[in-house]
Amino acid sequence: MSLPRLVPPASVDPTATSVLRAEVRAFLAEQLENGNYTPSVDAWLSGWDEDFTAALAARGWLGMTVPVEYGGHGRSFLERFAVTEELLAAGAPVAAHWIADRQIVPSLLKYGTEAQKTRFLPQIVAGKCFFGIGMSEPDSGSDLASVRTRAIRVDGGWSLTGTKVWTSGAHLAHAFIVLARTAPVDSANRHAGLSQFIVDLRGAGVDIRPIVSMNGAHHFNEVILDECFVPDDMVFGEIGDGWRQVTSELSFERSGPERFLSTFALLGRTADAVAAQRISRDVDLGRLVARIAGLHQMSTAVAGALERHEPADVPAAVVKVLGTTTEGDIADFADLIADPESTPLVARAVDQRPGFTLRGGTNEVLRGVIARGLGLR
Repeated sequence: MSLPRLVPPASVDPTATSVLRAEVRAFLAEQLENGNYTPSVDAWLSGWDEDFTAALAARGWLGMTVPVEYGGHGRSFLERFAVTEELLAAGAPVAAHWIADRQIVPSLLKYGTEAQKTRFLPQIVAGKCFFGIGMSEPDSGSDLASVRTRAIRVDGGWSLTGTKVWTSGAHLAHAFIVLARTAPVDSANRHAGLSQFIVDLRGAGVDIRPIVSMNGAHHFNEVILDECFVPDDMVFGEIGDGWRQVTSELSFERSGPERFLSTFALLGRTADAVAAQRISRDVDLGRLVARIAGLHQMSTAVAGALERHEPADVPAAVVKVLGTTTEGDIADFADLIADPESTPLVARAVDQRPGFTLRGGTNEVLRGVIARGLGLR
């Protein structure tokens, strides 16, 4: 089962987008034939394969929206969306570059200094620089305003002390962007006094401890910062503007196709089983396919809004809530259908299912974001 072709806005040549999707599908077919990867559930989070990332970079499929002057390809968000959607649908191992390409690139372009752009963007485009995100903390949940990591002004920079958790790929990445408190908590405005910093994950004062899942997988980490020095040139954006910056970045994290395609490889396998009459037809399969088609259009619309630099926090939250719920329903459906040829994918999907609605902000919190955005509370 394949995704429908993207119908781009008038600013993007629909023929070029269709050709691009065909190129990605041909590449993936070749990679599968050569045994270079095995389709997996949640591969964008746990499928760390630097060789696969290098192969994508060689074809110009990393940093697609990065301007040419920073080593990028100057392509549209919609073209990038088409590529990432095909990779996700195929269950390809894209975790190594995912956060850098999805979230760090647009953040650097929006908030980074010229020196930061020149240093990091060409390396991300080349598939040689990998990033993590330092937002979540113990006991904070999805309440980013409650972060306790502190940044204290010192000679030539800042000293960071605190703990970040659920940091995907920290044990393999080069750096991560940390949200820290640079001023005391203001009871009248809890969102004030937050700032962001680019932290070298291999530098002094950084201790990375693995968080191993119940199934034995390791992609999450706890990162302890103990008077970690960050020079002034690695301050990200403006001191005190961290909340505005991080909420802007979350639109990229929450609205992408990875929020509804984590289990698409399993859905496709299940549809193939029905077509081959290995299992009986089930009306719920059609409902799930219809939900994915709707989410495809919704996520495409958000990508277009981001390209136009329009606010997208509420639509992104809607995509995340509906998408991650659908991912979990696919896992449950495939588990009940019990196609023997899909057993490994089903087991992986069921293992990962609890995290779908947690990461990137819990769905409970995001429903509050949606309600406030619609003026309902």
